[in-house]
Amino acid sequence: MLRFAPSPNGRLHLGHAYSALLNARVADRLGGRLLLRIEDIDLGRTRPDFVSGILADLAWLGLAFAPPLRRQSEHFPDYAAARDRLAERGLIYPCFCSRGQIAAQVAARAARGEAVRRDPDGAPLYPGPCRHLSAAEATARRLRGEPHTWRLDMPAALRTLTAPLSIRRFSPEDGVEEIVAADPARWGDAVIVRRDVPTSYHLAVVCDDAVQGITHVVRGQDLEAATDLHALLQHLLGRSSPAYHHHALIRSEDGEKLAKSKGSEALADLRARGVTPEAVRMMLGF
Repeated sequence: MLRFAPSPNGRLHLGHAYSALLNARVADRLGGRLLLRIEDIDLGRTRPDFVSGILADLAWLGLAFAPPLRRQSEHFPDYAAARDRLAERGLIYPCFCSRGQIAAQVAARAARGEAVRRDPDGAPLYPGPCRHLSAAEATARRLRGEPHTWRLDMPAALRTLTAPLSIRRFSPEDGVEEIVAADPARWGDAVIVRRDVPTSYHLAVVCDDAVQGITHVVRGQDLEAATDLHALLQHLLGRSSPAYHHHALIRSEDGEKLAKSKGSEALADLRARGVTPEAVRMMLGF
């Protein structure tokens, strides 16, 4: 079972088309099914026309998906239940620090000559002051309605491991698997639940993959490092762990990866100027 899981915060571009077509090819080679998931937890950026645009683009490419369509925004109670399970075990804690406060804390450490460790995305690791709040103080601040995220207590999470954490990686050509080591510690106390919704990308995707019975995940290399964190969450929640393949990204002529935020040409624009789905497939190697 595979899934293609776009976010409806913009229009699909050639990078999305490549990932969707590769998912379809792998599903066919493995004799599996391909599901469609709309990852719309970012309610502030999600728009109905983007959702309808995704469906139109995928149909134009000739892709068909097995039902049912899953929309993350319809499953917030499921993610909240997973959050509560982690909280009850003391594996996550509420963090009341704003981005500005975190930046100031990191700057103060750097000024003292302390090394600033960074996660795979380049962001400084959380310095950790809220991890040391007493349960009584944290609860009181939450009851007062103070905005907060929930962070993974990485040292506590790692202590639950009884063996080294690993990831199954597979070849999209023949499905042959290999086992590689995972290193979730490099993410530090990652945000597992955002301020505005009862989940994050990391928590939602782990819950969704398990509920949907996903056995193989095909996604871009930009998410490869996040798989370490996902493997740890799967362990903590007792969820299944798919095999992963992270494909190369489609890039522009200047070498930059295609992105909605950079105004990369949308599939809808290609369609409007007469480009055929067959031409797109040929362009992308399908």
